[in-house]
Amino acid sequence: MAQQLEVIATLQQQLLAMQATALAAPAPAAPTPTAAPIVEMAQSPKFNGERSQVVGFVNAYHLFIQMRMGQVGERSKISWALSYVQCHEPPV
Repeated sequence: MAQQLEVIATLQQQLLAMQATALAAPAPAAPTPTAAPIVEMAQSPKFNGERSQVVGFVNAYHLFIQMRMGQVGERSKISWALSYVQCHEPPV
């Protein structure tokens, strides 16, 4: 029993010494933030009103917005996407 108490006392002294050393050491420098790499993406398709193209158009722009426009406001995202919508006149 006495031997266990001696081991505990020694461990407590070592712990206190390690804590004092850790507090005296300067804090490590924070890593410098780096810019996120720009990922190349395929050319965005223009939408010409064909129903068969709606899903592909929406998916392509949703992906682009996620990848490149995370910090942009909603109105700007909508305006940007609408700039790729091609108006065409119906056949006469």
